[in-house]
Amino acid sequence: MTKKRKPYKTYTKEFKLEAVRMMQESGRPANEIAMELGIRRNQLYKWAEQLESNGESAFKGRGRPKKEDQAELTTLKQENDRLREEVEILKKAAAYFARELK
Repeated sequence: MTKKRKPYKTYTKEFKLEAVRMMQESGRPANEIAMELGIRRNQLYKWAEQLESNGESAFKGRGRPKKEDQAELTTLKQENDRLREEVEILKKAAAYFARELK
């Protein structure tokens, strides 16, 4: 029997902004703030980095794509690669037969 993984917990933009603000302004260790908020310490650092690099546009999405969406995307990419390969083979075959006709 396989154990089903818990879904990722999502946080609002306001929560993330407040957590980063607490980390930067309180003077308390990030570990202490993370325990208080119920998140991992490295998550605080990741949010702070995203806020610094992206500014106001940080925290827009809903995190990673869902597993079903990711699986479909992978399948489509594989099909796309296969079709490109088939087109290349057909181009080579067409060039070969065009030479034969001359």
